[in-house]
Amino acid sequence: MLTSVADARLFFHRNEQPIYFIGASPFNLLGIDTWVSNFKFINLIDCFDGRHPNVFVPPRDAAQEFESMEEINNHLLANKDVLDFIRSKKRGQGVFLMFDEQTEQLAKAAKLKIPFPKARLRNKLDDKIETVKIGERAGVPSVQNILARVSSYEDLCKKAQHLGTDLVIQTAFGDSGHTTFFVSSKSTWDKHADEIVSGGKVKIMKRIKCRQAAIEACTTRCGTVVGPLMTEIVGFKELTPYRGGWAGNEISPDAFPLEISEQARDLTFKFGEELRKTGYRGYFELDFLIDEVTGEVWLGELNPRVTGASAMTNIASFAFADMPLFLFHLLEFSGQDFDIDIAEVNQRWSNPENIDTWSQLVIKYTKDDVGVIEDAPESGIYRVDANGKLQLDRFDLRRSNLDNATEGFFLRIAGKDDYCYEGADLGILITKGRLMSKNHKLTKRAKDWVNAIRSGYSARPFAPFEDSPAQILEPGAFKII
Repeated sequence: MLTSVADARLFFHRNEQPIYFIGASPFNLLGIDTWVSNFKFINLIDCFDGRHPNVFVPPRDAAQEFESMEEINNHLLANKDVLDFIRSKKRGQGVFLMFDEQTEQLAKAAKLKIPFPKARLRNKLDDKIETVKIGERAGVPSVQNILARVSSYEDLCKKAQHLGTDLVIQTAFGDSGHTTFFVSSKSTWDKHADEIVSGGKVKIMKRIKCRQAAIEACTTRCGTVVGPLMTEIVGFKELTPYRGGWAGNEISPDAFPLEISEQARDLTFKFGEELRKTGYRGYFELDFLIDEVTGEVWLGELNPRVTGASAMTNIASFAFADMPLFLFHLLEFSGQDFDIDIAEVNQRWSNPENIDTWSQLVIKYTKDDVGVIEDAPESGIYRVDANGKLQLDRFDLRRSNLDNATEGFFLRIAGKDDYCYEGADLGILITKGRLMSKNHKLTKRAKDWVNAIRSGYSARPFAPFEDSPAQILEPGAFKII
């Protein structure tokens, strides 16, 4: 029986069972291998050019086409080199960002246990319509909304009359703002009508002036562990071509007034306890909308998984004082009995003195064209010089090894010979300090970093006789982080 966080840390230090994070890149759980012995990454993209001792990347198969993260994971689990790598070790566990029932079958064939709830349950909870219902049962309110099918603009106006004419519509499934639509007129409806109508029952919300925020948590047999409230960096044209697209986070003790942070944490705890009643256990993330006029905290959506924000949650100072949130998830599925005082952990993690300040930017290719990358910055720790140029300071595997706010850790996603096209992920910058101002705009420092990183990329135009990007095994065709 483990009865303290110290016990749990020792348990993972002595872990002998291989645990593999299988996915496109190591981004979401980068650094967990320093906490958990025998934790390995099996990835599609070689972000570190073979220099990371715990990353295995099989040879690329240029004939394979991917349309989702699940397909990437299923490809990796069916790859002979990957299977040989797994079979050379003890039976282990497979950790995924996204997976489906085929993944579960392939993992079973590879003798890997999946330390998550079943794909069917995760898929059900991923439905934004279901999120509203869970929130209602838990006492976690959403912005005034209706859940309905709409067939035309006239039908929308009739059903949502009480919500006004400035509306936000979300289909049941989707990520990074790709399926969030802002409708205030017939012309904006016409632009997105096909996607909204084909989406079936949708969530129709009254549009409010708000800040977007995120919080991660883990529901365990002892209760729900709750991380700090983070800002969401959304829709900046410097970072993403998508108006509602997620493009990063900040974690900081002064990102929000204390009363808002405490309210969001309380709502997240309640939501986690309600999730347990559905049979769900483990890691999850909630998006919140914070009304800038009233200060009210509204539920946005649920992600029943590790997310892009996990990179922030798991490197904060409270994580180093206790252990990363993801280790509570692994512990829940470890088979090891434990009885840890979760209330005590939550009390420590809610103390602003235990939260330091970090930011991350997800930088996408924003032009509406296609090119072939000829040069790209390697992963490592950088500075921006007086002329605004990107300067490699040193190669490093750890974002936590930044000395100060003048440095940034860059994780390359798209590299030499990859295609760059609208929406492709180029890479992720993680740095100390905040990158948004008090009025929620990107700071000059943020823009300098983005411009410097973009200047480190060079590409030639896509030639008509070359293979189409959709037919080539490349990152960036869809959300992969």
